Amino acid sequence: METLLSGGAFFESPRWHDGRWWFSDFFRRHVLAVDRGGGVEEIVRVEAMPSGLGWLPDGSLLVVSMGDRRVLRLDGGALSVHSDLSRLCDWHANDMVVATDGRAFVGNFGFDLGGREPPRPTALVRVEPDGRAACGADELLFPNGCVLTADGRTLVVAETWAARLTEFDVGGDGALSNRRTFAVVPHTAPDGCTLDAEGCVWFADARSNRCLRVARGGEIRDTLTVPDGLRCFACMLGGDDGRTLALCAASSYDEDKPKDAAVFTTRVAVPHAGRP
Repeated sequence: METLLSGGAFFESPRWHDGRWWFSDFFRRHVLAVDRGGGVEEIVRVEAMPSGLGWLPDGSLLVVSMGDRRVLRLDGGALSVHSDLSRLCDWHANDMVVATDGRAFVGNFGFDLGGREPPRPTALVRVEPDGRAACGADELLFPNGCVLTADGRTLVVAETWAARLTEFDVGGDGALSNRRTFAVVPHTAPDGCTLDAEGCVWFADARSNRCLRVARGGEIRDTLTVPDGLRCFACMLGGDDGRTLALCAASSYDEDKPKDAAVFTTRVAVPHAGRP
């Protein structure tokens, strides 16, 4: 493990894009990019807390704005509302995957996590390239990180509170169908995730310091850990050859507690595939 970035409050939604690593920091309210030399650039501030990141075909950046449940668009330095999800999200909007055509799928908490409400099912929201939003799938327990296969025809979503990854077929119009279980991994809380070229999903286990590589059916193929005292909340395959795995870790999700968030990287054998 090497330390790519430290001193954050809560790094989330790692992405490899245009030769740089990109991250949201929930509690510092900004999106960052890190170049090959370690230089850090603040891309944009999002006062309602940034989370999921992705890009439209024209290159403009989409950022989930958690607290006000919107997807924002950064184009030429100007930030605007791409889509208002407030009527479709039961609590904070969260992670996001953006397909090659610009269609996005956005998860949300579903309940007041900080207020210690009991978990309840909620929806995964589908956002069209023009910003129109609709329910993509319902009855999901904390839909979190999502991945799309390279052909765009299959979506896998991490259900954090159900300890499982759930899979859907994706129609040409973005409709999700044929819901099925990709994997159940007991005693875990699947969070951010990334897909590899063998069809396995790496997912961060928000209950522990582990990042697990799971095959369809639930077989654990690999396990990596971040330093003791931290929990792993997100991961992403990237780098020039797709074989660098970035892991976002922090000691706590509680905004009121001291933070020592960091991003670690390590090399893996099987490269990235699909989106994000």
